[in-house]
Amino acid sequence: MKFLPISLLILALATAAAFAYDPSPLQDICVATKDPNPAVFVNGQFCMDPMQATADDFVFMGFRNPGNTANPLGSKVTPATVMEFPGLNTLGISMARLDFAPGGLNPPHTHPRGTEVLVVIEGTLLVGFVTSNQLNNTFFSKVLYPGDVFVFPIGLIHFQLNTGKTPALAFSGLSSQNPGVITIANSIFGAKPPISADVLTKAFQVDKKVVDYLQAQFWYDNN
Repeated sequence: MKFLPISLLILALATAAAFAYDPSPLQDICVATKDPNPAVFVNGQFCMDPMQATADDFVFMGFRNPGNTANPLGSKVTPATVMEFPGLNTLGISMARLDFAPGGLNPPHTHPRGTEVLVVIEGTLLVGFVTSNQLNNTFFSKVLYPGDVFVFPIGLIHFQLNTGKTPALAFSGLSSQNPGVITIANSIFGAKPPISADVLTKAFQVDKKVVDYLQAQFWYDNN
């Protein structure tokens, strides 16, 4: 009997891991709607009456045109999450189109609720991710060419950089209808209200002038 509490703990942890991703839907469709009156709240969105759904609810046309890469990062991410594509609600998936100018960067960021799998369509991308502290922050990186596929595990910091002399294009699939995005530089140095300089100087082991300079910059969001 003395092993029972440990067994229960293991079971509880395993159960928590099993429910760490978007829950499976209990209905065929659940198109997100902003009108709560005739709706049911599921997975963070209100579902419209399924009898009122049309084919248009399951079509997203936002990938037809290239994203505008005329910005400080030289990249543009066009998301197709449940926020832009209501038909994804409860389905546990989403996508994104990634456009890069020559030298364009999708800066280090994480998706706290989704794994990302990326396929390169045009151009050359240097991609990589960093593991957690438990794996000594190991850096995995690869240069990708058209047709290559790379996966970024859920929650890990990763990036994509166009190392070619021509524009690059890639598409990503994510294992959540709303994977979220945390851009590292923006969240640390562009937080509102700002994070205390005492915290950042200690954390990054730099002079306060460096922190003041970084916090004074405009941190562009390419999403």
